[in-house]
Amino acid sequence: MAQDIAAIDWTAPWLQAWRARGQPLAKAVATGLSCAQALNLFAEQVPTCPVRFVPQSDLPLGQAYEAFIFETQQVPTRDGLHDFFNGLCWLHFPHTKQRLNQLQAAQIAHSGIAPVRGPARDALTVFDENAALLHAPDVLWEALVRKDWQALFGPLRTVWKEARLQLFGHALLEKLVCPRTAITAHVYRVHAPTMGASDWDTSLAAHLQADALASKPFAHLPVLGVPGWWPANAYPGFYADTSVFRPPRAAPR
Repeated sequence: MAQDIAAIDWTAPWLQAWRARGQPLAKAVATGLSCAQALNLFAEQVPTCPVRFVPQSDLPLGQAYEAFIFETQQVPTRDGLHDFFNGLCWLHFPHTKQRLNQLQAAQIAHSGIAPVRGPARDALTVFDENAALLHAPDVLWEALVRKDWQALFGPLRTVWKEARLQLFGHALLEKLVCPRTAITAHVYRVHAPTMGASDWDTSLAAHLQADALASKPFAHLPVLGVPGWWPANAYPGFYADTSVFRPPRAAPR
């Protein structure tokens, strides 16, 4: 675990919003604390955090993870980067994480645990694991939805200065510990009135709905293409790799 934690580059641009709390948390784990123990220390400093963290072994055999969290306000936590970043997200976006858990628990209560998740529960999982939040001008968002990469990172490159992209999904954060150009986020557009993380948290918690997420309101973004996030993307040829920056699918005839 200590070796995995040491691999996190807290100077990475995509971790800028996470650094102030994440780096001290990582240091606490590096001293020998379990992820659950370290997260609980920091949760005490976040009055709005509605949960505490427990060892994975506290999850009863056969009980759904999301339902256990909803019923006990306890998050089963393993020692590893995946659960480290999940806990960090609970500290950073407590209202949104609680809202997602409420929606997931409602889906489980309604439909039970099936081998294949339904559209709503699947979308909730995608958001929780792999979402990135974007506050941006219409012209930038529309180019992203169209997968117009040449416009998005060419003529519109300077417009990114008017936008804010905040990674959310803990699996996404875990993957970026070892950056690869193919790592792609499901981008969800945020309409909060300000750029502050706490405002985003409050706004998302108030507006997230399972049915709306099931409609797949996501755009796909290879995150290392964001201007300033990866040295190689300063060169136009970076975006010519169609295995990463895939063209939009042709409309059916």
